[in-house]
Amino acid sequence: MSARSYDDIVVSVPVSVPYERFSNDSAAAFFARALRGLLDGAGISKDRVDGMCISSFTMAPDSGIGLAHALGLELGWLDTIPLGGASAIAAIRRAAAAVQCGDATIVACMGADTNTPTGFRENTARFSQASQDAVYPYGAGGPNQSFAFLTDHYMRRYGASAEDFGRLCIAQRHNGLNNPRALIRKELTMDAYLTARPIAGPLRLFDCVMPCAGAEAFLVMRRQEAERLELAHCTLLAASERHNSFPDDPVQDRVGWALDADRLFQAAGIERAQVDCFQTYDDYPVISFLQLEDFGFCKKGAAAEFVASHDLSFGGDFPVNTGGGQLSAGQAGFAGSFLGVTETLRQLTGTADGHQVPGAGIGLVSGFGMIVYDRGLSCGAAILAAA
Repeated sequence: MSARSYDDIVVSVPVSVPYERFSNDSAAAFFARALRGLLDGAGISKDRVDGMCISSFTMAPDSGIGLAHALGLELGWLDTIPLGGASAIAAIRRAAAAVQCGDATIVACMGADTNTPTGFRENTARFSQASQDAVYPYGAGGPNQSFAFLTDHYMRRYGASAEDFGRLCIAQRHNGLNNPRALIRKELTMDAYLTARPIAGPLRLFDCVMPCAGAEAFLVMRRQEAERLELAHCTLLAASERHNSFPDDPVQDRVGWALDADRLFQAAGIERAQVDCFQTYDDYPVISFLQLEDFGFCKKGAAAEFVASHDLSFGGDFPVNTGGGQLSAGQAGFAGSFLGVTETLRQLTGTADGHQVPGAGIGLVSGFGMIVYDRGLSCGAAILAAA
């Protein structure tokens, strides 16, 4: 990670298109709803948006420029980021750079996907060559089997138990029950967690994120522009991304955050204790455990003890995934990558209805994506501060 200044770059107007378990609408339709939310939220016409950064699994055969055409946008800057759960962090970094160098004034960053009844199975079948070669022969395609490998390795190496992961899932479900945007609205108990049907050992049902359809979006611009539009906004203090980290590790139990965390906090000018809420990328509990460790909130292998000794609720001493995260809100494809950013923006602008972290001033949000059989290939993080 190279430390850089983001000067007066801000992030604003969090938009969430309500998640649906299944939809026959196109990804473009969800993008259109997200764009409408951005324009209405900012009080601007679409000709004011001169940059767009998008991420989607299900937009094919279209592309970014095809979407711009469909939405009627005339752009001076356009990017499409195919990094799965790391896409939103990369979008922030690229959009910030575009605004800083004058390529764009207002950039719409959007993640959207649809989910037909057979969509998830079809998407995982063509996810990557590595998945086809090394995961499907085990008999369970898609991310479930890969994260089962990672979870089993973590449990054997560090002694974590199912109950340890359950505590995280239960805390996040509590947060989700207080978030009107969360798709899963049923209380989760430890007994229900432990007795849920097995998916890919050692993973049980509530360890696995639920695929759905939806969209998330936000705007990136200069502070002066946000103030001119009278928009609530958050300052971008620092951001990092890392790809194919620790490639020689036989199985992933550390991610690129471990390389960048110290410099990330240094670039932001804050200490870890100043973080008021942490949105981990959470399609499976084990990856949240790795983030707690890799960002330095606890030692390697100590995440279970950390979770057991802290209150992770939005009113607790260490709020994590304050809106329920993907494990309770659902994973709308690439939109799941953007979910932590929009939740952080709401927390820091005091608009997290029903699940507000008291006095939230600094938020850490991370991303993780493109899982193959033994690791995820991309990660990133951003630190945002209330204006």
